[in-house]
Amino acid sequence: MKLLGISGTIIGAKTGILVRRVLEEVKQKHPEIEVEYLDLMDYEVQFCDGRNPSAYSEDTKTVIQKVTSADFYIFGTPIFQGSIPGPLKNLFDLIHPNDFRNKVMGFVANGGTYQHYLVIENQLKPIAGYFRAFVAPGYVYANNEHFNQKNEIVDPDLLRRISDLADEVVQMQKALKQNLEIVRG
Repeated sequence: MKLLGISGTIIGAKTGILVRRVLEEVKQKHPEIEVEYLDLMDYEVQFCDGRNPSAYSEDTKTVIQKVTSADFYIFGTPIFQGSIPGPLKNLFDLIHPNDFRNKVMGFVANGGTYQHYLVIENQLKPIAGYFRAFVAPGYVYANNEHFNQKNEIVDPDLLRRISDLADEVVQMQKALKQNLEIVRG
C-alpha cells in the first residue's frame, strides 16, 4: 500500500513540515507502508482547463500520475483568507473523481489563527465527500505558536495528534482493503 503525502502549496515551509512529520510517523510505526512525499513547490503544474490529461506538461502529468497511483493520502494545506490555496484546489480539479473514490484521506493544515481549523471541516471534508473518499476522523491543525523560530514543531499535543493521524489513516486503509477483498471474494 502506498501513502502519498501532499503539500498543497507553492509558498512557505510549515505545511511541508507537517506532512513530512506524519509520513515519518507512518514509516516508523508501519514500515510495511510505502510512503512518498509530493511537494507542489517542486513542480510547474498547469491550471486545469478540462483538456485530456495527456495534453498537459510533463510536470502536470507527473503530479497526476503520482496522485492517481496512490492508495491513500495525507493532504496538507496552509489556510489563506479562510480558504485553501489555489494550487491545492487546482490539484483536486486535475484528478478525476473516480481516482479518489474509496480511498482514505487525512488532512493537516496550518494557519495564523486558531479558528482556521474550520476550513478542514467546511471545505476539505466536503471535497472528500464529493470524491466519495473516506476521511480520517482526526486531523491536524497547527498555527505559528506550535513551531519555534527554526520551524520545528515544539507543541507536545500537536505531536501526539500527528502520531494519532498517522495511525488512523493506516488503520482505516488496512480495514478498507481487507473489506474490499472480502466483498470481491
